Amino acid sequence: MKLKEYYHSVTLRKDKCRGCTNCIKRCPTEAIRVRDGKARIIAERCIDCGECIRVCPYHAKVAVTDPLSSIERFRYRVALPAPTLYGQFKNVTDINVILAGLKKLGFDYVYEVARGADYVAAFVKRALKDPNRKRPIISSSCPAIVRLIQVRFPELIDNIVDVDSPMEIAAQLARNEFCQKYGAKPEEVGVFFITPCAAKMTSIRNPVGRKESSVEGAISMQEIYGPLYNQISKLKEEDVAQMASPFGVGWANSGGESLSLGIDSYLAVDGIQNVIRVLEEIEDEKLTDLEYFEGLACPGGCVGGPLTVENGFVAKNRIRKLSEKARGRPVPEDELREVAQKINWRLDEKILPKPVMKLDDDIVEAMKKMETIERIYESLPGLDCGSCGSPSCRTLAEDIVRGYASEMDCVFKLREKVKQLAQEMIELSEKIPGGRKETERQE
Repeated sequence: MKLKEYYHSVTLRKDKCRGCTNCIKRCPTEAIRVRDGKARIIAERCIDCGECIRVCPYHAKVAVTDPLSSIERFRYRVALPAPTLYGQFKNVTDINVILAGLKKLGFDYVYEVARGADYVAAFVKRALKDPNRKRPIISSSCPAIVRLIQVRFPELIDNIVDVDSPMEIAAQLARNEFCQKYGAKPEEVGVFFITPCAAKMTSIRNPVGRKESSVEGAISMQEIYGPLYNQISKLKEEDVAQMASPFGVGWANSGGESLSLGIDSYLAVDGIQNVIRVLEEIEDEKLTDLEYFEGLACPGGCVGGPLTVENGFVAKNRIRKLSEKARGRPVPEDELREVAQKINWRLDEKILPKPVMKLDDDIVEAMKKMETIERIYESLPGLDCGSCGSPSCRTLAEDIVRGYASEMDCVFKLREKVKQLAQEMIELSEKIPGGRKETERQE
């Protein structure tokens, strides 16, 4: 359900914040400042990538997701497990065990997002056959990367493929199947995604590229891990049939999506700073021979999400082994045509730039402010130490022009000012009656 007011899953717990600068140095959109000893998230710049959650040593950045109890709002409950969930459990060699465990937790139906990924791959293959599409085609599956492009690389928006995410496609298919099988009304069914990251929660509340989400909520893997582990450990029978193909399960790992497309000219990059470097090269037209780009914000792919439990490298290896045993198959063309008629698989709204870096609506004023920023920046030390509470000297200059900071926030400028004031005080003391030089003259 889409909310009118913009929603962010990543939030700050001020009581835990110590005012360190770890987060401001790692934020890919320069959305964090430290002022008065506490971090502050600039909402319009935040893309909910979760990088600040990952690097904060005091756990002051958290992701707000739905509690498991939220499923009780609905008469019928459907679980959408991300394939990353399969890699969280030690000694589980059959995905069906995890799916059956979710039903024991109170879900009436389970539909694999990995199967949704199979359909997405088939739809993207169609897009790759279109010679008129801008190359490289950029994956739309990671919501943090889509938002990153909106904020920092608006010229690449047209490269984003207009195919919805595996989560959204799985949600539509799950609701349709459940209602058809059990005669339920669509509004009685609550569909919940089991998420490894904060960005998915935000994409449910405020989706990009679609009017509203087909998902009612997102439950973090950290929230569901304990209860689900208890159910798995005592499970005696399985009543859920795993349907995703090995390729769909492999989407949890970086490169899994690209591998499912069956093409050679692709690039799969994980870790948001690495993705930024590649997007810069695409923007500069240095990768013109590339057909497809898969960018994932988290290191290692979704298995490295900040809301996971298991070490990402361990989970990645488990996913690899489980994908080899997956029983489903790629989507045949006749099935794809049938699915395309049942659901809305395309993005139904144009993705628009988010001009949060814009200095002013008036181009003349914006140019003046830019000149002022350059002048202030030249006067700063250029060390990008972060002591001022801004990520770099350039962002401090921008903050000063915007009225969010002053030059005295820079410790080096402050030190210069203190020295200058001290010298002026000495000179003044020599001039006032009773000062040192006045005493010398009297002697």
